[in-house]
Amino acid sequence: MSSQASSPAAHPTRPARAAGEGRSGKTADKVFRAVANAAGILILVVLAAVFLFLLYRAWPLIGGDRDANVATIESFTGGKAHGFWQYVGPLVFGTVLVSALSLIIAFFVALGIALFISHYAPKRLAAALSYVVDLLAAIPSVIYGLWGGLILVPAIHPFWNWVATYLGWIPIFAGPAANPSRTVATVSVVLAVMILPIITSVSRDIFLQTPRLQEEAALALGATKWEMIRLAVLPFGKSGIISASMLGLGRALGETMAVLMILSPGLNYSIRLLQASQNQTIAANIAAQYGEANELGVSTLIGTGLVLFVITFLVNFIARKITEKASAQ
Repeated sequence: MSSQASSPAAHPTRPARAAGEGRSGKTADKVFRAVANAAGILILVVLAAVFLFLLYRAWPLIGGDRDANVATIESFTGGKAHGFWQYVGPLVFGTVLVSALSLIIAFFVALGIALFISHYAPKRLAAALSYVVDLLAAIPSVIYGLWGGLILVPAIHPFWNWVATYLGWIPIFAGPAANPSRTVATVSVVLAVMILPIITSVSRDIFLQTPRLQEEAALALGATKWEMIRLAVLPFGKSGIISASMLGLGRALGETMAVLMILSPGLNYSIRLLQASQNQTIAANIAAQYGEANELGVSTLIGTGLVLFVITFLVNFIARKITEKASAQ
């Protein structure tokens, strides 16, 4: 009798309960899939809405009175530029130059910090450094701008002067070094400090996810710590490093306040990093000109913003393709 009482037939509710749990699990999967799809579609809708807004507001520049547009651009540039592409070209050049320099400065430093936190530092020190890195990533750009304009600009001039004196034969370091140093070189250093915690934080998390067995296998075969990192950690984190770098580059491309507060603007295709009034970025130019622009002037500035939007989209698209290629290897 006792065995019959404990048989499955004596508990008819168990299969029913399992079937109910299976149906609820399938329902949860459907709900989650619907929410995920809706989130992905929402991102595309927002992206398209931003593009259409910029295109709509810039339409007076595209399809409006040509003479009025020329007059507006001449008023922005003091007569140096007479057409939109003649106006936006140097701004694109300055934006890419400043952003690329900041990425070059920040990349290797960020990689070193991430490797130190993930594989060299003691646990307590690594935790403290991680908190500091995450804190730096949360500091507003205006704070970096104040630091750069009030502290770094006067302090860094002796170094730039030394660079111009001994390395001035290289075109990018040609002197004389501007004093105060409100130059592309100084702005690039400030932007490098800004994007450094972003690249470091993402790279650190990727390095910490390296399979432990791969690291131990490399060490067991006689590899040194650096050889283990070179053979196991860096290849594993290649796609993450690229993604982190492009994330930092995206912030540098769109940075406004720090550039506006430090850089002495110019409208040239110049690679003289130590001289003032050579270059300007799109974002900083919009902030500088927007307050005094008329309606057509606002459309012109929004047109330059549309160009920046396209550049940022292309950079992220190319980065995505590089990441997919690195992940497939």
